[in-house]
Amino acid sequence: MAVKIIEVQDYSTLKKFVEFNIKLYEGHPYHVPSLVMDELITLNREKNPAFEFCEAIYFLAYRDDRIVGRIAGIINHRANETWNQSYARFSFVDFVDDEETADALFDAVEKWAAAKGMKGIQGPLGFTDLDHEGLLVWGFDRLSTMATAYSFPYYMRHIERLGYAKDQDWNEFLIKIPAEIPDRYRRIAEIVLQKHDLKIKKFKFIYEIWPYAHKIFTLWNEAYRPLYGYSALSDRQIDYYVKMYIPMLRLEQVTLIVRNSDEAVIGVGITLPSLSKALKKAKGKLLPFGWFHLLRALYGGKKDVVDLYIIGVHPDYQNKGVNTLMFYDLIPIFNKIGYKYAESNPELELNTKMQSQWDYFEREHIKTRRAYIKYL
Repeated sequence: MAVKIIEVQDYSTLKKFVEFNIKLYEGHPYHVPSLVMDELITLNREKNPAFEFCEAIYFLAYRDDRIVGRIAGIINHRANETWNQSYARFSFVDFVDDEETADALFDAVEKWAAAKGMKGIQGPLGFTDLDHEGLLVWGFDRLSTMATAYSFPYYMRHIERLGYAKDQDWNEFLIKIPAEIPDRYRRIAEIVLQKHDLKIKKFKFIYEIWPYAHKIFTLWNEAYRPLYGYSALSDRQIDYYVKMYIPMLRLEQVTLIVRNSDEAVIGVGITLPSLSKALKKAKGKLLPFGWFHLLRALYGGKKDVVDLYIIGVHPDYQNKGVNTLMFYDLIPIFNKIGYKYAESNPELELNTKMQSQWDYFEREHIKTRRAYIKYL
């Protein structure tokens, strides 16, 4: 039978849309499922504050009454205004290895984008930079992180066959954690602290970090503003992410760099134990035992890998060595916990400022992700 495309218009079908990814990759050794509850909130027009400036549509592909693919179309009007463009985004894309299925999914989202007056379509990109970005195009034999999405190699073949071309790439690195802070690194960090009148801010109790929570995401806006596709987080979005992420932090793995004079946050390093294996065990669900696997990954037992979730420096302090202060603080903590490696989040290949911070460490390029573009 031919592939049939339907638009998702109710909660029951939206749940099938979210769960299709988990079913498609069931048993795959490198895929890490997201929590179904979190994805449902992200896609909910009433709960996700990104819908203040975004609109979206979700499609499922069926063959013989069986779901064989999914895709979302997103228009981020704030990003379009920021970058002076008229682009839609494709996102949440998964499908079986079948030309007709891929063709039907992308045709649906392209027609929707064109009807909205868009001149092109980029992706995979989410509502914001805190959603999954980029299609995995290299490093298929590596476990994904909580912040990234796995994709079968055939996705790339079908997407390129449909006329999509590379727009931007992100690289991911595995960094070996040294047993001690490198001497030159230590000297630079100590000079930077004195020269710029800075201090390293640490927290023992969760209530201590709340006064800094909004400052962290305000810094995120400033640090990431010039980067590909970025649109600034609104106050409501910041509230949303503060409530989502702050309670799950391991406080000893949070490092803020602040000015002595006014406590302004000019650098942030937020890291967490890798949750990839715990999320695989949870299979997208907190109940009945998913919560146990996640809590154990966060707080119990010995860990080998730490994920570097947010590393950012205010533009006024970039290229001044401030990034060294984060790892000047964190390397001894990582060793005490027992981490052997740190895995970076995706870093734009053109963002040499970010990638230069790994020059002092033994590192390995392990994955590449790609954003594609097609003009309509």
